[in-house]
This record gives sequence, structure tokens and C-alpha cells, in this order.
Amino acid sequence: MDITKDIEKNSVEVNTERESHFSGLKSLLSRLEHHGGIEVKGAIPVPYEERKITQYWHVFSLWFCMSCNMLPITFGMVGTSSFGLSLRDAALVILFFTAFSTVPVAYMCSWGPPTGMRQLVLARFSFGKYFVSILVLLNLATLTGFCVVDSVIGGQALSAVTSGTSVNATVGIVIIALLSLLISFCGFKVLHFYEKYAWVPALIAIIIATGIGGKHLKEQVEVPAATASQVLSFGGLVASFMLPWAALASDFSTYMHPAAPPFRIAFYTYMGLALPTVLLMTLGAAIGGATPNIPEWTEGYEQNAASGVLAAMMHPAGGFGRFVTVILAFSMVGNLAATMYSITLNFQMFIPWMFRIPRYIFSIVITAIVIGVAIEAAKKFFVNLENFLGLIGYWSAAFIGVVLVDHMFFRGRNFNAYTEDETAWNDSKKLPPGFAAIGAAVLCFALVIPGMNQIWFTGPIARTTGDIGFEVALVLSALLYVPFRFVERKVFER
Repeated sequence: MDITKDIEKNSVEVNTERESHFSGLKSLLSRLEHHGGIEVKGAIPVPYEERKITQYWHVFSLWFCMSCNMLPITFGMVGTSSFGLSLRDAALVILFFTAFSTVPVAYMCSWGPPTGMRQLVLARFSFGKYFVSILVLLNLATLTGFCVVDSVIGGQALSAVTSGTSVNATVGIVIIALLSLLISFCGFKVLHFYEKYAWVPALIAIIIATGIGGKHLKEQVEVPAATASQVLSFGGLVASFMLPWAALASDFSTYMHPAAPPFRIAFYTYMGLALPTVLLMTLGAAIGGATPNIPEWTEGYEQNAASGVLAAMMHPAGGFGRFVTVILAFSMVGNLAATMYSITLNFQMFIPWMFRIPRYIFSIVITAIVIGVAIEAAKKFFVNLENFLGLIGYWSAAFIGVVLVDHMFFRGRNFNAYTEDETAWNDSKKLPPGFAAIGAAVLCFALVIPGMNQIWFTGPIARTTGDIGFEVALVLSALLYVPFRFVERKVFER
């Protein structure tokens, strides 16, 4: 009996100690939330009274910082180096496809202030509580892919500074990913604060790099006139760079005041995304077209891909050029941290019970995943980049088609339809079942697949037209959703 009592006593003491540690952790996190700016709430809708930010231009600085780095430069290089377009043709494709594909992202970002909801929480009002998990899974894969690309670009840039002697690409990837972890762990306030200033040194570094290596940009490779297939295929790649932001657009505006002018939020988002993307993608296209004619740039490309070319551009500046290359490498943190932040929210939304797990825990999980995948992906960077980009635009376009039609046609652009019942977002009985939305998004691929033009597959339609997959997905998903939703409403009465 004494032994039994001793065991029970020890068990109680252990449990009490665990509860004490857990309570202490919760207390520490609570203090960090109030005084240190760490966001604990996560993907749960932000209450009306907590949406206080009125400095709406912060939306511009965040999107601008996310786009003002080597990422769009790298994407732009694909137009001339892989698709064989001239600088002029690549620049025109970049301009028009960016101008078009940024519109839905900007519009959907303006939904955050009046609802306080993250973008894929809002998607529950068309896809339902459970079918939306398919979108979350696709978005997790997409955002993780972008994180891998960011990490590789930044890591290779750090490696190029020392020619891989003291810092190789693997070490560089780990450094960039861990720095981004610090920001994504803290959440919304720290992220917005960082993005408000981080674009300044990034922009200065890009201007300096262009100034040092700019005299060689006119040495473009001679190429034949562009075909319609080349234009549409590269245009699809550009759209695939922009459209996926729509699935996380309102994630960055949920703490804005509910009275925020929708046009201003949309305009700031549009300019913050489109302006640096067009300019830097075009710069990338110029670099890609000149690289084969400049031996030093070609050598840099072979060693560290796009980052190696940028480092080679600044070799004439000696130590100062290496310093600027380091700044360019760290410019990737702005995009990577913001993307990782959205991933932490998506993890919570993947399965309903995961809302119970604190958001910041997932920032550690995704950092470990990104580091592991990025180290392997760096070995064949441009091939992996094109394969990744070629797929993400299709599902993103189908998602946009469904969500926009639901918001504008069935809900009449009325945000009260999302907020008048504060519990509706998490109640499957008050949400649509999602059959109409998932049906439209899936069935549109009957025509998307024949219109795909990828390295590993070219559909019968695409052999003639080039890649028209995202255009078909956007239009056809929207058209199919209308009759499907009418039937769904009649059958399920919600």
C-alpha cells in the first residue's frame, strides 16, 4: 500500500510539474504577444475591435518588399535564356501578363479589413469547411515551393560571394532560412515592421548592381522573332508568378481598420506587386539574354545559376561588389519570411482541429522542410524552377475564378454575408457544402490539360497555341460554378 501511495504521489507531482511548465510557457507567450509583438492568434478571424491599423500604405511597403529582390530577376531570366525570346518580346510579355494577373490579387487583398479573415478562411464560403482543405494542401505545396526557390537564390548568392570556399550554397540556404524563421515566428506586427524598411537596402543594391554591370546588357543574343506559342507559354509562367499570391492576399491586411478604403488597399497592393515585378523581371530578361555573350557571367551562371550571374556582374567593384551581393542575398528574407508566415496560417487551416496548435510552431516545421528540400533542389535549379512554376498557375486560376464569381455574383460584393454570423466561418452547417466549387475547379481541367505546355508534357491544343492553361482555368471554372452553385443552393438550401 505504501508503494502504491508513493507511486500515486510521484505521479501527481510529475503532472503538477508538467502543468506548471505548460502554464509558465503559456504565460511567457502571452507576455510576448502583448509586449514583444508575437502573434499567437493565427488563422482565426481577427475581431472587429482588434483591426486598428490605419497606416494603409504599409500594405504597399509589404508587397513591394516581397517583390524587390532577386526572385523576379531570376524569373525574368527564364524568358530569354529558356524560352528563347528577345529582350523586347520578353519585356512586353512581362508587362502585359503582369498587369492582368495582378488585378485579382489586389482586389482580394481588400477583403481583409472588412472581414478580418485570411484568404482561405474566406474560401470556405464557396468551397465549404472540408473541401477547402484541398486548396490549403495545394497552397501549402505552392508556398513551400516559393520558399525553396527563395532559399536557393539567397543561399547561392552568399556562396557566390566567396566562390563557395567559406560559404557554400548549403550553408547559405540554412542562413537565409533561419533569418526568415525569426520574422515568421513573430507574426503580423514584426513582419510588417521589417517589410516597411527592408526594401530600401534591397533596392539600392539592385540599382548598384545594374549600374556596375549595365554596360554589358546591350550585348543580347540574336534570336528569331517570337512565335505565339513562345509568347503564351512564357506569359503563362509570368502569370504563375503572380496568381498564387491571390490565395494569401488578405492574410496581410486582416489587422487593417474595417473602414479602410477598398480602392486604396487594392491600389497599394497592385502597385506594390506589379511595379517592382515588371521592372525586375525585365532586368532579369536583359541579364539572361546577355549572359551567353559574356564569359564571366556564363561561368557565374554555371556555378550558382542566377545568383552567380549577379555576383559576376559586381566582380569589377571588388570588395564593395561582394558587400552588395550579400545585401542582395539577404533581400530574399523579405519574400521568404512573408511566405513562411502565410504557410503557418495554412497549416492551421488544413485540418480543423489544427487551429488548436499555435501558429508559431508551424514556422519551425516549415523551416526544417524548406532547408531539406532547398539543398536538394539547388542541384538542378532552373529545371526545378520551370517544373514548379508550370503547375501552380493552373490551380490558382481555377481558385480565383470560383471565388470571384461567388463574391461578386452570388454575394453581391456584400461583406456582411461573411461577418453577420460570427460563427459561420467554422460551422459546416452554415457554409456551402462545397460541391459546386470543387466540381467547377476540377472539371475545368478537362480543357486545361490539353492546353498545357510543360517540359514534361504538351497537350494537343498547346502544340498549336502554346500554353493557354491558366486562361482556360480562370474562365471555365467561373462559368461552370454559376450553374453548379444554383443547383447546390436548391438542393442544400445554403
